[in-house]
Amino acid sequence: MTTTSATLESRFRAPLGAEQIRIATSAEAILGVQPQLVLEPYTELQLADALRLANEASLVVIPRGGGTKLGWGNPPSRADIILSTARLNSVIEHAWADLTVTVEAGCTVQTLQETLAHHGQRLALDPLWPEKATVGGILATNDSGALRLCFGALRDLIIGVTIALPDGTLASSGGKVVKNVAGYDLPKLVTGALGTLGIITRAVFRLHPLPRNTRSFSIYTACPDDAQKLVLAIQDSKLAHVALQLHFSAESTPIIDILFEGTEAGLDAQAIQMRGISGTVPISEASPALWNARQELWSFSNPAEIAIAKISSLPTDLAHTIELIRRAADPSHLMWKLLMYATGLGWLRLEGPANHLQQALTGLRRGVEKIGGSLVLLHRPASISTFDTWGTPGDSLPLMKAVKFRLDPSNTLNPGRFLGGI
Repeated sequence: MTTTSATLESRFRAPLGAEQIRIATSAEAILGVQPQLVLEPYTELQLADALRLANEASLVVIPRGGGTKLGWGNPPSRADIILSTARLNSVIEHAWADLTVTVEAGCTVQTLQETLAHHGQRLALDPLWPEKATVGGILATNDSGALRLCFGALRDLIIGVTIALPDGTLASSGGKVVKNVAGYDLPKLVTGALGTLGIITRAVFRLHPLPRNTRSFSIYTACPDDAQKLVLAIQDSKLAHVALQLHFSAESTPIIDILFEGTEAGLDAQAIQMRGISGTVPISEASPALWNARQELWSFSNPAEIAIAKISSLPTDLAHTIELIRRAADPSHLMWKLLMYATGLGWLRLEGPANHLQQALTGLRRGVEKIGGSLVLLHRPASISTFDTWGTPGDSLPLMKAVKFRLDPSNTLNPGRFLGGI
């Protein structure tokens, strides 16, 4: 242990025991930036005290849950302390009669779902890596999948949150109150803020019943234009589907996946109606495993030649978006795959030499932003680490910076990682 590390460790011995403080390893670097200590509090009071001490000492704090998305965002301008929520992992209260749950931020999504399933309920959400991803982590990154079409995004499912602010305050809004912060809707404010405003310690969610039965189908279309027309027709119909996703790639024609939930009789009726809408287009019943397609995009052996981006565009611009991807990828012979949801959110994987990836991403971001969409780069080769994650800031950036200054005036939490250098 270096003298600097020993000095830092002694600073946190008041709120934390020796077993809750350790030296950060090289594997815990955040996009190449090496922190010195990892703190693992048992309670939210301990976490708040540790955060206050770090703030008073002008130390930079990186919040961490399961660590599955630490690579998302820009590299931090500095990193002194990793403050982990891993030991805050309890389901505090499952009010099953009210369809709500209160859960600590370090609880994994899989553990939460298993607990809720005992009463036939679920958090209607399908984030990446649920066996490792924590409640606080998915909130901070606003991670959701195809089910948001029916049940809404995280901002629709969360009804209360408690966060630790850099001054040591535990602030809550919605649900059961510790302290209100007047004027702020904290649950929505911290969702997607990448831990730059406060560290989430607990959350309250609205729940939904587990489905009685599910059935998935794949529809095989000839081209992006046909896929777009069929998706818009499905969305404009009376079908009661809960998820709808599209697969595109450089090597194959588009495929549409659709998911239904309900009784067997209801599912039969939905299938008949769906076939009527699709006409002569080939359809096959599919395995539920196809809803893991987003996670499969992250399976690769050579991260130096892979870029993964989150794309948004209007559903009516779907075919145009595919054309933009082709124009960006084809000149450099990049391989690409796109998983697009009916909500207009998609996940793009590009594969090829890093210099070609950067050129393609630059052109693609320009084209997507021109039609009112966005491209957020979530994984990139280390050699293009200077490529900005977020893209062009919108008109809301001054307001976002003002909120950041109000809640974290010393820029203690995740500095530089978020949009516009927040």
